[in-house]
Amino acid sequence: MKQYIDKNFKRRRLSLLFAGLSLCASSSLFAQEEENQNLKVQDSVALQQELKGDNEVDGKKNGSDRNVMLNASSNSGPRDVNIGLPGSVGGITILENDLPVVYLFWPELPNKTWRQSVSLQRTGLLKMDELASTMGDLGFAVNSYTQTGTEKFQVKGKLTGSHFGWFQGDLNVSGPISDNGWSYTAGAFVNFDPSTYDLGYNNYADQTKIFRAGITKRFKDGKGEFNISYKYADSYTTTNYAVIEYGPDGEANEIDDFRIGRDSYIIRDGRVRFKNIDGGDDYWASMDGTENTNTSHNIDIFGNYLMDNGWNFKYSTRLHLAKASLLNIIPLSILNANAEDGYTIASTGEAYTGSVGTQLGMNSPEIPTTSIMGRFSIHKKIENHDVSLGVLEQYYDIDNYISNRSLFYQTIENQPQRLISPGTDEYGFYGYNGGAEFHTGIENKLAVYASDDWQVSDRFKLNYGIFFRHHHIDGEYSLQQRGVDFTIQDAEKTPINKNWFNIAGKINASYNLTKKFGVLANFQYTEENGRLERYSAALDPNTTTSKSPLGAAGIFYNGDWVSLVSQVTYLTKNNYLKRFNLVNPQDNTQQEQTTTYYDIETLGWTTDVVLTPFKGFSFHGLVTLQDPKYKDFTFNAFGNTYDFSDKTVLEISKVLIELDPSYTYKDWKVWASFRYFSEQYANINNALTFAPRWENFGGVNYKFNDHLNFGLTLVNFLNQVGAKGTINGAELIEDPEPYYGRLLTSSYIRPFTAQLSVGFNF
Repeated sequence: MKQYIDKNFKRRRLSLLFAGLSLCASSSLFAQEEENQNLKVQDSVALQQELKGDNEVDGKKNGSDRNVMLNASSNSGPRDVNIGLPGSVGGITILENDLPVVYLFWPELPNKTWRQSVSLQRTGLLKMDELASTMGDLGFAVNSYTQTGTEKFQVKGKLTGSHFGWFQGDLNVSGPISDNGWSYTAGAFVNFDPSTYDLGYNNYADQTKIFRAGITKRFKDGKGEFNISYKYADSYTTTNYAVIEYGPDGEANEIDDFRIGRDSYIIRDGRVRFKNIDGGDDYWASMDGTENTNTSHNIDIFGNYLMDNGWNFKYSTRLHLAKASLLNIIPLSILNANAEDGYTIASTGEAYTGSVGTQLGMNSPEIPTTSIMGRFSIHKKIENHDVSLGVLEQYYDIDNYISNRSLFYQTIENQPQRLISPGTDEYGFYGYNGGAEFHTGIENKLAVYASDDWQVSDRFKLNYGIFFRHHHIDGEYSLQQRGVDFTIQDAEKTPINKNWFNIAGKINASYNLTKKFGVLANFQYTEENGRLERYSAALDPNTTTSKSPLGAAGIFYNGDWVSLVSQVTYLTKNNYLKRFNLVNPQDNTQQEQTTTYYDIETLGWTTDVVLTPFKGFSFHGLVTLQDPKYKDFTFNAFGNTYDFSDKTVLEISKVLIELDPSYTYKDWKVWASFRYFSEQYANINNALTFAPRWENFGGVNYKFNDHLNFGLTLVNFLNQVGAKGTINGAELIEDPEPYYGRLLTSSYIRPFTAQLSVGFNF
């Protein structure tokens, strides 16, 4: 299921830690954690956002949104913030109008219904403690607010493109309907992104369309407003991988027939054959068709009303209807074929010898989901207290989630060709529905929460909150083993009926020892149990409460031209679930699936500084030292017992550095962002690594006048070439030497890309 998803969502691992969380996250492609969909948003925001912010949730300020959308892996979503825990496929939690844009990242990924857009009134980074105290979840979040109707006619838009042929158009129009407070808004977002490689079967790797319309009613005397907003989204995306020659010291070298980031490792016709476990029919799925497209309808009703007693009542409700189709092709391993092995090219029948890639195909066709959500809260400033009380309701229905599976072979080249061998059927496929998935049912989360910002004195500030949640799931799954003849109609089904009570909370304190210098301390706690998607496989999952205490302490200094925060953080989380699709290190033609549970413990130290030594110049710097470890991590596979306890978490750099200089002169701004990652582990055994690397961005912005501006952004302008993430199929490798000179597959950062944008506002 989720463990095989698109790495662009699974591991967009960039720099920074925030609020003292100098802790990186990671996750193997075949060892997908199913718990925290909200562990990652990358942001070069300084730790000072603990003391000052520019975004809100429930009327409260939270963190800055600096560089949130600078993503070295793709154009489709925010950066990832790493907090020392394995990341989930969903990446960052994304909120709109204080509610999640999707209830659960699987099978509907957030970027299939949400993109950064001029049809959003504002966007920012939600701090971890705010997410804990208002959602009961662990991690960071992007919080955004829909553009509402305006009292005056307004047109704003943005056109963006790249030298690879990317085009993105974004437009919003708003204005008054009548003189009694009614107004309207309408927007359109279209994205046609070929990425940096030619697919062969389609012109675009990301084709997304989002349309919005809304009506606003503003009450007299500033009492509040009422909004109703409709959104339609249609999106498909494709994920690419790189073939590399692995070398000593984590080298990832290009091979003659494959350029990293410029060539496609996706089968050239984009078609995969499956047997549907919902009915047993054989069918072909296409990467550029409906089998890989998500559509959704979204209705939001939101607003606020200032009551006579001074309390501000805020409300946000949502009906979200979606049909999610996913088609993913995941590399497993690379083997060598000789003439006697009998491989032939499927399209021509020509004999083939050489390197052969083993691929896993997964398809979830048109899975219907329904979400109904509501947040209702009241807020009031009472002397030196800023009090909030709220209720959060989330209902979710998924109707017969399935994931069909098949395996096939392909050539190693740009736009590979499918192969037929004695072990496949006439089309080149085998292993139909080994590990196929199924579940169906509903989830309901009802929570109440309260928080208070207390200015105890001129020097001492205390922020605390508590969150209580009842979580109910009701559905069906099957313990029957999955194979070629498995169908959900014939399978014996097991009912699911679970109820859990969870608690979360926060307490943050800061104390000024002098006017500019002080100390701070933070503690937060979250817990959760299982969700329906944990029941997808043919096993009874462990739903023991997963607890996540987080503590931090540090110092801060706010001077005339320097602001600094230095903080140490400790974090643990237990009962992570991993589902592996493992490759036997002794025989790479053998695959095996297994499930295990484990814990994480992580300690980090972050120092974050912002310098403004002279007019127009700003410099943000961040240094992070971290060492997250696996705990109680054991499982059996291929007749052996493996223990990965005390191994460093995958894809973790123990040293992270971020440098962000910028200079503004009149209507011009020149900026850059450099992110350093020290050596990263590329398999869970810590035997394979990727060498240290820099990711870099730069640009120039020019404001022509109040209505027109231009921007040039350069991605990877130092033209770094290399792989990152994990090495597919290499989880159990213990000795790296036999792999020197071998061909492997992995993710990568984008090659040099020049992007030009034009923004307008009238």
